[in-house]
Amino acid sequence: MIDFLTFKSFISIDILIFSYYIGAIVIPIMMWLSKSYIQKKIALFDRVNQIFISLFSQLNFKNRVISILLIFFIFISMEIVWRMCFEAMIGYFQMIEALKT
Repeated sequence: MIDFLTFKSFISIDILIFSYYIGAIVIPIMMWLSKSYIQKKIALFDRVNQIFISLFSQLNFKNRVISILLIFFIFISMEIVWRMCFEAMIGYFQMIEALKT
């Protein structure tokens, strides 16, 4: 316990993996579920949502599909970057452990 409090031992890789899954799964779901609440509380978000809905409704089928694929690609890209950040941290902690032995 003293080693943990004095930063001689680092947080466990299991904690990092748990934090990764919270950020990759739980946070996007919570953001989607709280979207209507945020729109009610902050008028700017409601206005931006109305603009996107009006723009999206004016698109033909081909452009809607392209827009949905673009949004999906951006979401997957953000998830990959989130994963790479945690892989870098885990790799850093594994290198430190390897150097200690």
